[in-house]
Amino acid sequence: MDEAQFELHADVEQQHWWFVGRRAIMRRVLGCVVPPGEGRLVIDVGCGTGGNVASVAGDYEAVGIDTSERGIELARRRFPGVEFRCGVAPADLGDLADRASVVLLMDVLEHVEDDVSLLRAQVEAITPGAFVLITVPADMRLWSEHDESFGHYRRYDEAMLRRIWTELPVRERLVSYYNSRLYPMVRLVRTVTRMRGKTFGQAGTDLSMPPGSINGALASFFGGEAGRLVATLQGRRARGYRYGVSLMAVLERVASSRD
Repeated sequence: MDEAQFELHADVEQQHWWFVGRRAIMRRVLGCVVPPGEGRLVIDVGCGTGGNVASVAGDYEAVGIDTSERGIELARRRFPGVEFRCGVAPADLGDLADRASVVLLMDVLEHVEDDVSLLRAQVEAITPGAFVLITVPADMRLWSEHDESFGHYRRYDEAMLRRIWTELPVRERLVSYYNSRLYPMVRLVRTVTRMRGKTFGQAGTDLSMPPGSINGALASFFGGEAGRLVATLQGRRARGYRYGVSLMAVLERVASSRD
């Protein structure tokens, strides 16, 4: 992401339906695997402008880390009560990584060429019983200038996502597509984007604020997918969504011969 996109995120992520819906889903899933409580630490790796980790700071000890100085500057300005660090995780987290209950990697892996090494570093830094919550964009049929502007290397399918932890000491607790309900709308927008050779939003992206009532309805419709994901995580459903704009995974760190 470049500076203009960090500025755009800072402007819209507290209201835009996509950010609001994704946070609602993340909070429900997070609360299912690690209920809020004193001493439970959530670390948001690649926190950007801070909206995700700030949304859970009232229920958990919360820390955000990102390599972007501008992103961290905006995060600190907007959420002064949350700890933010500029650096590379886990190296610049010190002993915090050992204490983490959950590491968030929310739309981070697609931004790096070597996603396997990035995930390995996070998993090896946490202790058995801790979790990693991952979200990534899905379905290469949705690839457009929006992805290119954000510096994405790929969009994932389930098999691609699973391959990055096949040799890591983790147990799958959830792998599911999400943002399934709005998939047809997003696919139409991305198809038109490719045809017209231009995105619909600012800074080379499709991010733009719909009118208030429409934005609220979209956020509620999207965020309502949390129930099915939690039911799948708890074993009350056989599986989550079969397709979607994004994918989510919850991994539990298990003991290995190195521990």
